[in-house]
Amino acid sequence: MNIVVCVKYVPDATADRHFEDDNTVDRVGVDGLLSELDEYAVEQALQVKEKFAEDSEVTVLTVGPEQASDAIRKGLQMGADKAVHVVDDAIAGSDAVATSLVLAEAIKKIPHDLVVCGMASTDGSMGVVPAMLAERLGVPAVTLGSKVDMSGDKLRIRRDGDTATEIIEGTLPLVMSVTDQSGEARYPSFKGIMAAKKKPVETWSLADLGVDAGQVGLSVAWSQVEDTTPRPPRTAGEIVTDEGGSGATALVEFLASKKFV
Repeated sequence: MNIVVCVKYVPDATADRHFEDDNTVDRVGVDGLLSELDEYAVEQALQVKEKFAEDSEVTVLTVGPEQASDAIRKGLQMGADKAVHVVDDAIAGSDAVATSLVLAEAIKKIPHDLVVCGMASTDGSMGVVPAMLAERLGVPAVTLGSKVDMSGDKLRIRRDGDTATEIIEGTLPLVMSVTDQSGEARYPSFKGIMAAKKKPVETWSLADLGVDAGQVGLSVAWSQVEDTTPRPPRTAGEIVTDEGGSGATALVEFLASKKFV
């Protein structure tokens, strides 16, 4: 079995993130990492290999700037066998529609029976790419799985909703997305970190995929950020001296002014 895991390089949530002049997220001038939600996708792909198909090959796929190699390196350290990095300046500013196009064309060049995605990215949080990928690839989609099981060419997930739990089954090939409840992602071992240095990583451009630059980028994006406002600097807090019950009154008045009560 051939498994492809789609992962994303995102700005570190603890870093000082900001937007470029064109209102796109700065992905070059800030520290980045593999999206945490995509770590669960890598983990489930590796578990499918270990539990159900030991002869499987797991390929990590990402689309992003040069720095996105950090995301695929993490996937290789966790245990993936090889990686593909699609990098092209024309991709900058692409929305989910264009991103799914690039991913789909890349996946078509990679032998695949199962495509695994996280439930969403930690920067955009849209969660629509897995369904878009399935449509572009012409295969079923089983999404938001919290538990994964397989039997032959049948893959089954459990989807936990607010009021009910569903069991959804599909026949390979298909696209699957998993949630952060699907199982804790493994931490790369020292052996895995060293082994990752020797694993093959291919770099492709839009030309390699046969994708026209006019189909991607900010100029053709269906969704764009029109304006941003920097977070105001933190101000000093107000200190209230409690003098026989006045503190409680001041606290209630503060909470009421902020509409917390």
